[in-house]
Amino acid sequence: MNKLSGFIFLITILAACTQPSEFDSDLVNKALENGKQANEGFIRSLDFVNGWLSKTDSITGLIPTNLTNKTDVWEAHNSAADNYAFMVLTAFILDKALYRGTLLDMLNTEQRLTSRVESLPDTWSFSKQNFASNELKMGDVIFGTSEYIKDGLIPLNEYIGKSPWQDRMMEMLDDLAAYMREVKDLEKYFERTASIEEVNGEMLQTLSRVYWMTGDQKYLEWAIRIGDYYLLGDRDLTQTDYLRIRDHGCEIIGGLSELYVTTHFANPQKKEAYKLPLYALLDRVLEVGRNEDGLFYNAINPKTGEITDFNIVDNWGYVFDAYYSVYLVDGKEEYREAVLNGFQKLNEKYRDYAWEGTSHDGYADALESGINLYNREPVPELKNWIDSEMQVMFNMQQDNGIIGGWHGDGNFARTAIMYSLWKSRGAILQPWRKDVILGAEQNDGQIYFVITAEKDWTGKLVFDTQRYKTILNLPIDYPRINQFPEWFTAKEGGNYTLTSSQKDLTGTYTANRLQQGIPVKVTADEQLIIVITKLTNRSKL
Repeated sequence: MNKLSGFIFLITILAACTQPSEFDSDLVNKALENGKQANEGFIRSLDFVNGWLSKTDSITGLIPTNLTNKTDVWEAHNSAADNYAFMVLTAFILDKALYRGTLLDMLNTEQRLTSRVESLPDTWSFSKQNFASNELKMGDVIFGTSEYIKDGLIPLNEYIGKSPWQDRMMEMLDDLAAYMREVKDLEKYFERTASIEEVNGEMLQTLSRVYWMTGDQKYLEWAIRIGDYYLLGDRDLTQTDYLRIRDHGCEIIGGLSELYVTTHFANPQKKEAYKLPLYALLDRVLEVGRNEDGLFYNAINPKTGEITDFNIVDNWGYVFDAYYSVYLVDGKEEYREAVLNGFQKLNEKYRDYAWEGTSHDGYADALESGINLYNREPVPELKNWIDSEMQVMFNMQQDNGIIGGWHGDGNFARTAIMYSLWKSRGAILQPWRKDVILGAEQNDGQIYFVITAEKDWTGKLVFDTQRYKTILNLPIDYPRINQFPEWFTAKEGGNYTLTSSQKDLTGTYTANRLQQGIPVKVTADEQLIIVITKLTNRSKL
């Protein structure tokens, strides 16, 4: 080789080394890793569904409350709210035949059998093939209905939208109204104030969201009656002897904040009336209800400032959701800082932490807390903690798909799916197959979606929508208990530029086309890369 040809060869090599690749290898590799994490969450969630379907009652096809001491009953507040609803969600994403078949049959069965007061459900006994109690206890019916709606059907509705489960939710909510016309009506049904607080908190969350979804003023009026009772009337929570901040008790804090956000847009005069009382409650909880790491104690005496339960709240994000929501509408920076402060010690002190002893449910709530808030505040340390602790929760699942063998198993799937949708930036594959892996990663202005398969696969890559608008019609996407956060969404009216390793997929796509799904084919061992690089209407990715 002469000097000239050697020089040309060297220039060629240097040019090849410095020429930017069409695709960023770091983003591709991160998407591949995220895909593995997403796929594990999906597989485990479907294993959970199949595990519990093997335990159904032979006559009704309904699942029991648990596999130990309540094998004979279906309970609205347990079987339906916490377990069944997330079996439905899992199947909606991963197994449409199961969703439209067995799980829809289960809905029709529970509706037909367990509705005791109009559409309101009561506990059903498999051995009796009748209601478990001969006596109608209206407090149990109200509690079970409120739990089924808020813990199960509301999150299901926020992801799926119009469905038979939405119809079930709405009929129960409307029938429940007759028993809650006045806030004090609950006192005749419940001996424990904590139960009243939980039901009212659940109703505030439900009614705030349903008001926006339907536009029906009656739901807002109902919510305001409850809000007036706590913020302007007889029940000042800052002057009580006991306030439960952990699961169940936190419902009222979240509910009042949701009503506050709603009135900010729908009734500003009422919002101003609520402002100082709500601030007083939130400030008091921050003042006496947190440990040195910025996380909440299980329970406090707001009146004296005494800590009545020093254990740490597993669902800390449920409480922080309330603060962040108020921050969004009022710009109250102290509340955002309180949220950010709660992340600081997670990696240092709260790895392998006994949130609820050895229960997976404590992990499910703590991880949901982190995922929902990371969606708003993408702090790297929080991401590291979520990735680490998700593996701890995953390892609690048994080989047969069952986790703990009780109704809280559904919360495992709820959080696993939240995690998986984060790792795929909300995109899903239809039909799903466990050997076909989808992962996503993004930087400032680019989102990479990478699909691999062990065997040839043909289907659609379906992108998420702005569900807070398209399903709920919310004015803003404030953080909500049990919501499934939005990551990358195809915004109505938008046009998107896509680049792909399969050249025939490269082009400009409308939001509607992305929402309906892009037909794709993936051959065995192929890496299909799809990059969204620009939104031509200048909206944010």
